[in-house]
Amino acid sequence: MRRLHRIPLAEPTEKYLAKRQKEVNAKKQAGTLEVEKEWSSSRKTQKMKDVVQVLRKMMGLRERCVYCLDSHGADIEHFWPKAPFPEKMFRWRNLLLCCTECGRMKSDQFPLEGGRPLLIDPSVEDPWLYLDFDPVTGNLTARFDAVSNAFSPKGERTVDILQLDRREALAAGYLKTWKRLGSLIRDYLPTRSQTPQQLAKNLIEEDEHGLLGWCFDGSGQNEPPFRELREQTPETWKICAGAARCPQNEPVSVRQ
Repeated sequence: MRRLHRIPLAEPTEKYLAKRQKEVNAKKQAGTLEVEKEWSSSRKTQKMKDVVQVLRKMMGLRERCVYCLDSHGADIEHFWPKAPFPEKMFRWRNLLLCCTECGRMKSDQFPLEGGRPLLIDPSVEDPWLYLDFDPVTGNLTARFDAVSNAFSPKGERTVDILQLDRREALAAGYLKTWKRLGSLIRDYLPTRSQTPQQLAKNLIEEDEHGLLGWCFDGSGQNEPPFRELREQTPETWKICAGAARCPQNEPVSVRQ
């Protein structure tokens, strides 16, 4: 996973979503709401096609799934599932791009604690605050917090619901990315034949699974060869870490 920056919709599209949400809320109050029928009818409109295009743009050139970053994003995903939470059905901040497999696994599962989600939303938070990566197996796991002496509850539930520690093809993809990132560092350290800025650019281009967040801010910074990069070339480390934390344009404020 990687932190995702949500970009604004065109004003007509934003107004369309607001109008549809108002209609849904009224039907819910009247007891006449049919969630699937309401959603299905909206998906045929040009405005919802515009929403999909923006979501795809948010996910980059390869239009990856927001949860696994390994598969193509197939359709709109409701972070708060639309059936149990129809009041969020057309809220822009609740819409993401998801692959078929992650969507099927998540379905209407949505654990809460104190009214807050126990599922990571990459569009509002850094996934690596709750997740860890195993560079041996390629699996994603919950992050262990030494202060509380416990694994992140949000990380645990996200891993469990999306089966991030039980999908062999997914693990293989993450391992492949990890090895490519490591190779770039290992090639750089002996000769330093490229600028730190160029190294940062190359790392970002090869990071198909959002692992740089783990490498620079998670426990990955203690794994070779990132440990050697940090210890031997602190200025290069600083430049690469800064670039990795903001690989896209600065996030744009969106009306909530």
